[in-house]
Amino acid sequence: MVLINLSFLIPQPTGISTYALNILPHLKPLAPTLLTSEPFQGYHCYPIPGGLTPDQGTRGHLRRLQWTQFRLPQVYRSLGANLLFSPLPEAPLVPECRSIITVHDLIPLRFGDRFSPLTTYHRYYVPRVLKRALHVLCDSTATANDLTNLMGVPPQKITPVLLAYDADRFRNLDVPQGNYFFYIGRHHPYKNLERLITAFAQIDDREAQLWIAGPPDGRYTPKLEAQAEELGVGNRVKFLGYVDEEKLPILLNQAIALVMPSLWEGFGLPVLEAMACGTPVITSNLASLPEVAGDAALLVDPYKTLEITAAMETLLKDETARSHLRQASLARARQFSWSRSGRATLEVLEQFV
Repeated sequence: MVLINLSFLIPQPTGISTYALNILPHLKPLAPTLLTSEPFQGYHCYPIPGGLTPDQGTRGHLRRLQWTQFRLPQVYRSLGANLLFSPLPEAPLVPECRSIITVHDLIPLRFGDRFSPLTTYHRYYVPRVLKRALHVLCDSTATANDLTNLMGVPPQKITPVLLAYDADRFRNLDVPQGNYFFYIGRHHPYKNLERLITAFAQIDDREAQLWIAGPPDGRYTPKLEAQAEELGVGNRVKFLGYVDEEKLPILLNQAIALVMPSLWEGFGLPVLEAMACGTPVITSNLASLPEVAGDAALLVDPYKTLEITAAMETLLKDETARSHLRQASLARARQFSWSRSGRATLEVLEQFV
């Protein structure tokens, strides 16, 4: 019997929850039992406690880790399971629990605060889980390299499986062109928004705007807002906060371009979602982002603001470049699908059942 750990699922899925929910239908040939606090129609489910999720804050994380280490092994034994699939790097550390896990990135080890619980989690807990796992899935070759170089995981124990997007939501729409560059994501320093705002302030077009979507962060957002004011672009840099799922495809379609100059990404889902809309993309030439964008984006050195500025100027002034990237983006996005990701995941799991 295969168990799938869904203890982390949140009511409004993002990130890891979105990944797990899209992979799940393609794992049905395993006839898995889902460990979940909410029933899933069409699956055999084993009920687990609620309140183990990230939206419960630090308490939720701690309760989930305790449940994983002390209760989950008992469930594994009582159900006669022979494999646990965990779509995040969490699994019991006891020998009898055979596990396969997914690691999405190791960014907290590269850019994390050394006093952050997330950094501690990646530095002390995740390595032990990796050591016990039979195999490790990850979102990109860049993350696979990090697993080997930063964690010492043998390459033969790792399989990169690229992510995908919701083709029903993210598609080319017949909407008018806006006058803004668009960013969506966290406001953490590794997202490189400080350089993005500096680069934007240097473009010639005084009518263009920069719209920054994503939940505000009290540690970083006020500094970014102050920076925009100091550079004289406070009236043209708009912080949108959290954007509803229904609005995001429209915002992407209307944008001049998505600009995502991150210093590192485990995958970079907004890049793929923008390309699926036919929106030109400016992104970094580092980590996983070239794997996602291929030749369908303008790649820049994220540490050089002049390169970011030049890319934005190109898309403002050159209609031929914009048209080329629109077509290239749509073609590139068609190479990604959740069915392909799901089949690749199933093939790995079947080897260990």
